[in-house]
Amino acid sequence: MTTHTDTGTPTTYSARPVPPSALAQLRVADDAGRACVPYTAVEGGDPLRCCLRLSVPGESIALVSYAPLRRWAAETGAEPGAYDEQGPVFVHAAECGGPAPSEEYPFARAGALRALRRYDTAGRIVGGRLLEIPEATGEGFDQAFAEAFADPAVALVHVRAVEYGCFHFEVRRP
Repeated sequence: MTTHTDTGTPTTYSARPVPPSALAQLRVADDAGRACVPYTAVEGGDPLRCCLRLSVPGESIALVSYAPLRRWAAETGAEPGAYDEQGPVFVHAAECGGPAPSEEYPFARAGALRALRRYDTAGRIVGGRLLEIPEATGEGFDQAFAEAFADPAVALVHVRAVEYGCFHFEVRRP
């Protein structure tokens, strides 16, 4: 997914959803070892990490525990040690086809607080920052990612909601 700033200028930062291979596993048992329990979204508005959009009423979704750094480490051979954490994420209960092309970062609501955690190639935290999403949401994220990747040690950034600690999406070094 290529993202754009609010002015329509392309950027090199891409919000990555939970990978399809991980989703297939999470729809059976999550990263805490619990069975996936689908339910019907009544109100909608849950941030779906499989397709990077909000749920709508009537969709079959599930709340599962996901360990994004553990999954990345397994893919890259990193050893995150104590930095490996898991938390709740909403996903479609069945395969959904992933995110549609978008010109915005997902779940970017002006005024919302996000923690951007920076990790090195070993999977260890090498910094982070709090981002209060500005009105120009794309520009705010672009600036935060540019700042993160200005440090050559940073391999990826996890974006999390401050209020619940939920993982929203990952951005890897362009």
